[in-house]
This record gives sequence, structure tokens and C-alpha cells, in this order.
Amino acid sequence: MDRDTLRTQFGEAEWARLRATASLGEPAAAHELASSAVRRRLAEAEVLVTSWGCPPLDGRVLSAAPRLRAVLHAAGSVRHHVGDAVFDRGLLVTTAAGANAEPVARYTLAAILWAFKKAPFLAADARRFRADWSYRDRHGELSGEDRTVALVGFSRIGRRVAHLLTGLGLARVLVVDPVVGPDEIRRAGAEPVTLDQALPRADVLSLHAPSLPRTRHMIGAAELAALPPGAVLVNTARGALVDTAALERACTERELYAILDVTDPEPLPAASPLYDLPNVMITPHVAGSLGSETRRMAAAALEELERYAAGLPPRDPVTRQTLEVQA
Repeated sequence: MDRDTLRTQFGEAEWARLRATASLGEPAAAHELASSAVRRRLAEAEVLVTSWGCPPLDGRVLSAAPRLRAVLHAAGSVRHHVGDAVFDRGLLVTTAAGANAEPVARYTLAAILWAFKKAPFLAADARRFRADWSYRDRHGELSGEDRTVALVGFSRIGRRVAHLLTGLGLARVLVVDPVVGPDEIRRAGAEPVTLDQALPRADVLSLHAPSLPRTRHMIGAAELAALPPGAVLVNTARGALVDTAALERACTERELYAILDVTDPEPLPAASPLYDLPNVMITPHVAGSLGSETRRMAAAALEELERYAAGLPPRDPVTRQTLEVQA
């Protein structure tokens, strides 16, 4: 992992837990896998604990690690560094994506609640209108009652958001997910629907799908046009799920709102009209784990290490098959 990630995720408590479970050599941590010192350690290593900044574990790296048996990721997606070479070797791979889901779900819940009241957009208006409160009535009904939220993707985060919304009785929850069975969605207190069924009913459309070739621009001009006037798009997943050009047009020409923590590209070019639109709120990819929140993911990876050492099955394994539908 990169140096900043190491300092943030692994403090004294995490190092103590690591030393209590595993034998460590020198260097105990690395930000690259090419130097002679690191290659000597790779030759001995049975487990790699990885995080942001890990180089790809390709054939050359794996050939230098004949004893390697497990790759335990202390972050979310493993797509950057885990591929066919890892799975061809039969290595155990785990992810801490479940731990990362919590702060994203909290951000999403907050975004949905603010969306009901159009709070970010009223705040933008306040800077322009100042002492004139006439702008309060420009955004339709400002109510958190009798609202419908459509979740696209019943991922770890989507499930957590659904649980928060239904558990608190905050909204009707629709779920669009072609992989998860409808009975499972109903057991979570939500209604399984297709995307075409969800769009015209959604007061808030919240995206939680993985970024895959088949999900690229799944929200385009037609989908945005199908949303009712006053609807709010919330994206805390991946920017590529949304056709940015179509969103720019829709938010410029229609009564459509957007709360975007991720964009495509990221960041948006300085000339993007989304920056200046009062019906758009943009944050710089902060919904996921940052700062002390990342310790939760380190703890998840260390738990996987402890389970591996005890001969127990992993909590959150990643396989070649599951990676096809994961972020």
C-alpha cells in the first residue's frame, strides 16, 4: 500500500494485532513490489495485507512469491491489483468492502434526507437571494413524508441504505437489481422493480451498482427524462454509471436535481456546467472511508488474517465469479 495509507490505517493498535497473529520480517511494509529487498520478503511471504496503492499482482510478482497463499485487502475494490493470475494460482482473496459500506451508507442517507427538503439547493439559492426568502417555494414540495426512494443496486451499500430507510420508516424503497432475487429484496422491506418501473416513481434515485462495461452510462438521457420533475439523483457509487453529458443537459434544461460524490471524469473539467448549477451539489469523493474511518477496514483485514491463521473460512472472500459483479 502507499505510505499515506499505511500511516492512516495502521497505528500502534493495528501493528500490535498484526504481530500477535503473524511473523513479520523486514521490511514489514512496502509501497512497491520491485526492489530487491521487497522481492526477498515476497519469497518468504504467505500472506499479503494490501490496501490503496498496491501494484498489480501480475505473473512476475507472483513468480517471486512461491509461498503466497492469501491476499487480504484492507480496502474495497480489488480490481486494480487482483486479476486472473491471482485466481489461477488459487489464492484466497478477501475484501474489506463491507466495512467501507458503512460511511458510504451514512453519507447516502444524509444525502437522501437533504434531498427530500432540497436543502443543498436552497443553500445555493440563499447565497444569491440572501434576505429574500421567496426562493423557498421554487423547488416544489419540501417534505420528508410519503416519499419514494429507488436504489439501483442491492450491493453491500444498497442493502445498508435500504435497512436504514425502512428501519426508520423514512420512505418507500424500490430496488433495481437483476442479480438479487425478488424474495430477498422483499425480506429487506423493499419492493423489487425494473429500472423502467422505478424511474417515474422515484423522488430520489440513488445509485449503488458496480462499474462494469454493462453498467456504463446506465443512467443516460432516456433514464433522466423518465424521472419526475423535482427528482434528485444521488450518486455515491461510480461516476461512469451516469452519462455526464446527458446529466449536464438534463440539469440545465429540466427540473432535475443531483447530489454527486462521484463523477465521470473525476474530477470534472473546470468548464463543466454542473459546477455552476444551483440544482447540483458536488462533493470530492468523500462518502467512502477517510481518515479514522479507514481503521474499520484495517480491522476487517486483520480479522480475516486471524481467521486464516485459525483455519477458519473467510468472512468476505472474493472469487473470480463474484468479482464480475462487484465494484
